[in-house]
Amino acid sequence: MMNTYFDIIGKLFDKVRTEQAKPIREAAEKVAYCIQQGGIIHLFGCGHSHILTEEVFYRAGGLVPISPILIEKLMLHEGAVRSSELERQNDLAAEFMRKQDIRKDEVVFVLSTSGRNPVPVDVALMAKEKGAFTVGMTSLEYSMSQPSRHRSGKHLADAVDLVIDNFSVKGDAVLSHPGLQVPFTPSSTVVGALILNALFAESIEIMIEAGFKPPVFLSGNVDGSDEHNQALIEVYRERIALLA
Repeated sequence: MMNTYFDIIGKLFDKVRTEQAKPIREAAEKVAYCIQQGGIIHLFGCGHSHILTEEVFYRAGGLVPISPILIEKLMLHEGAVRSSELERQNDLAAEFMRKQDIRKDEVVFVLSTSGRNPVPVDVALMAKEKGAFTVGMTSLEYSMSQPSRHRSGKHLADAVDLVIDNFSVKGDAVLSHPGLQVPFTPSSTVVGALILNALFAESIEIMIEAGFKPPVFLSGNVDGSDEHNQALIEVYRERIALLA
């Protein structure tokens, strides 16, 4: 099954590259503009989707002004089943979104492959109320196959300014075998990491071509990186508490 999985993921990479180039470019332009204006890029996801917010935070070769919205009870380490139950609650996002320092014209990425649960939908709606430009990374196929659990009937794709499709299948599992009744092995995380890193690479190039020096971390394991990174951290420490 290993080679089959490699083949499927390779085809998904190509599909994203050809069919999602336009929204990825648009999001990259918004990110570049935001950073050039001194703004912050925010990311939110529940359950396994939160992994992608950490993928691009405080990352060697990555942008500095990245702020993941990490709500521990919606992650996995305080109880995986409980986190799934909480993600389905309408109005729960209000508890933490009021406290988020999200400003006008900043960019908020909301990550939810199914796109059906209330918390990600509410995060997107509340970020828009704060004046942010919202980007949803989701699977349109998966979303449209299941009814929304949000009281409005909206899926994530209905709540954001821009949608990037990760092309996950319904249920996210892409492999099957005659000896097992359920599908297995997801695609959303590996494809999501590709999308975010490609998008930020595009935004870095846009900034360079505009004559703006992008704030990018050096690996902490490269000599001279401490001074380089600390100077950048000082610029954003007040806005991004997790850089402490």
